[in-house]
Amino acid sequence: MPFQRIQSEKLSHSVIRQIEQLVLRGILRPGERLPSERELSEKLGVSRPSLREALAELQTRGLLETRAGAGVFVADVLGSAFSDALIQLFAKHDEAVFDYLAFRRDLEGLAADRAARLGSETDLKVVDTIFRKMEAAHSKRNPDEESMLDAEFHLAIVEASHNVIMLHMMRSMFDLLREGVFYNRKIMFKQRATRDQLLEQHRAINAALQARDPQAAREAVQHHLDFVEGSLADWRQMEKNEEIARQRYEHEQAR
Repeated sequence: MPFQRIQSEKLSHSVIRQIEQLVLRGILRPGERLPSERELSEKLGVSRPSLREALAELQTRGLLETRAGAGVFVADVLGSAFSDALIQLFAKHDEAVFDYLAFRRDLEGLAADRAARLGSETDLKVVDTIFRKMEAAHSKRNPDEESMLDAEFHLAIVEASHNVIMLHMMRSMFDLLREGVFYNRKIMFKQRATRDQLLEQHRAINAALQARDPQAAREAVQHHLDFVEGSLADWRQMEKNEEIARQRYEHEQAR
């Protein structure tokens, strides 16, 4: 008969599995510091030797790393979705920038649909909390903070979609977005009229999610990213026009 004796699981294996799940689900993030050994052993209800064994195994697997004098941290398991050479190539060509926005529009539309259907009440509270912070930053006329919260808002929607592959892929993409690889988002938030429109678009996305309306949530995200794409195209054209105007002016001055 194909039966085997049940083996009791070592406590360290239970610890490993729990930390793995927290990293996989995006709860523990790259670069995040774990609690102290004493605190963590108490939280998990295991002895320090069992905890040390688990942490050592996770470090061997590359999920955790020890920093001298600082503690144990989640390793940069995310990394970048692209090589440095490809990132530099993206930054130099508008084609890549607009393809990136098209990719986001499709994937985030799907994420918003899933978040409206599958997100928990707590997931939606997180999205709503970030939106309220965006409103506060907007009223303070703080474009830098508003720009940062914009990325956090979109990432919270992806997190609420509960698809771990989508989550980790988009986190990598959003890291590049924060670094301004694709385009400088802060410029958009420094233009008052554009900032007002962006806030209203985020309001519509949040309202659709809170109402658990998948179609409205998807359409609101797609409309928002269509607007971003159009604004970016206008800004790129203005830059080109200004360069041409500058050349004409310099030529006229030299005549």
